[in-house]
Amino acid sequence: MTSKIKDTEVYAKVVDAFKRRREGATPVDIVSMTGLPIERVKEYIPVASDEFGARLRVTESGEILYSFPDGFKSRYKGFGPTMRRFWSAFKKGAAVVAKALFKVWIMVMLVGYFVLFMAIAIVALVASVAVSASGSSNDRDDRRGGNLGGLMIASHVFNLIIRIWFYSELVKSIDDPYGNRRRAAPKKRPLYSAVFSFVFGDGDPNAGWDTRERKAVVSYIQANRGVIALPEFMAITGLTPTEAEEAITSYLVEFGGSPEATNEGTVVYRFDELLLKSDTRESIFEFSAPLKKVKNFSENPKKLNRWFIALNSVNLLFGSYFLYNAITVGQITQQAQITGGTYLYAVALVLFSGMSNPVSFAASVLGGVPILFAALFLTIPAIRRIREKKENDRIKKENLRKDAYKKVWGRPEKVKSSDFTPSFPESRPDDLAAAQESVILELGAYAQPEVEIADDGSTNYSFSALAAEKKALETYRSTIDPEKYKLGATVFDSHN
Repeated sequence: MTSKIKDTEVYAKVVDAFKRRREGATPVDIVSMTGLPIERVKEYIPVASDEFGARLRVTESGEILYSFPDGFKSRYKGFGPTMRRFWSAFKKGAAVVAKALFKVWIMVMLVGYFVLFMAIAIVALVASVAVSASGSSNDRDDRRGGNLGGLMIASHVFNLIIRIWFYSELVKSIDDPYGNRRRAAPKKRPLYSAVFSFVFGDGDPNAGWDTRERKAVVSYIQANRGVIALPEFMAITGLTPTEAEEAITSYLVEFGGSPEATNEGTVVYRFDELLLKSDTRESIFEFSAPLKKVKNFSENPKKLNRWFIALNSVNLLFGSYFLYNAITVGQITQQAQITGGTYLYAVALVLFSGMSNPVSFAASVLGGVPILFAALFLTIPAIRRIREKKENDRIKKENLRKDAYKKVWGRPEKVKSSDFTPSFPESRPDDLAAAQESVILELGAYAQPEVEIADDGSTNYSFSALAAEKKALETYRSTIDPEKYKLGATVFDSHN
């Protein structure tokens, strides 16, 4: 928000004056201490309030007293904030790069290793059949155990891969023998997109939420004579009272607002500049603030995700097989070492005998890499599921606040315990009772309610302070004449 500072010298004088008045100061106090024009002081007080977290108190005379109980540690300048911004940007950039590289690796593993393992299985099957067929009748019985074991394993592996191939539906677009194409099936998402959906999800359903929320707040202010109270701001944003007090100072800076005190001593936030609009249509805006959407783990059918897990498990089994044999068997030097369990491994060593060290190749490329891939392929979605569960619970609590604050502000002196019951599934946290109690305590910290137990055992609340604040706000709004902010007739036209 420091980008709003047009005159750094004037701003520095305002901040320095506040530092010398730690107990608090009014805008006039700052004028007396600095000799600056009152309008310049009022321009930069919201900026200082936002940067250093001001506390606002209303005196009996109706003046607003600004103080900074947490000191003058900037939220935007200095080594700490700079490093936090750098680290945040670095994490985002690193995550984007790592995600892109991992996506490439995923497709290489799915396609490349599929082809590789299929080739090894075919070669093993052909070699086993050839050796069995060419063996003489005298020594065929001696080699039958190893050859038949290898033949059975190779045929099973080949059969598995063929089934996976046909399940992937990659061949369904091939013409039939009579020259007729298959009837077009409903369009499905590409395989790579489905895989990425399982691993990384389908993006943030609340992307661009800050902009959407700001538009909702601005629309509400414009529809209510340029004035908003903190409870109304809380009902639109779903923020706690403490969070709302911090957030609304940013709106004051960005949209040219200023805090004002009503005759009853209630703080309201006024945005006259937002009323200077060319759209003369009457704005009607109730608390129709949009609710955040919860995140889905994946848009894939659950059956498809289970198949991805199964396919990845095959990768894990192949990798474990080759790594185990590379460690326990090593280099095969004798015919006796080739058994049913080591047959595929032996074929792989022959295929890669041109390598300087085929055993190391089998251990790393055929063993370690698939195991590492399989671990990441399963771990990333598992971690994401845990994080999304926490994020969804936070979103539901925020939505619950919006719903509850709206109902309480609608009739603050007649609040029933049922008013804290969510109206939508997106507003229902996992531990609903704890979330409801938290909302009541948060609101009670802002405006202490009177509690009454009804005859049926339900709890009723009366927020008399909120009712007084609402009445003062309505009176204050009634003094604002919307006609003053109409643009009027055009007095100059550059094209006429």
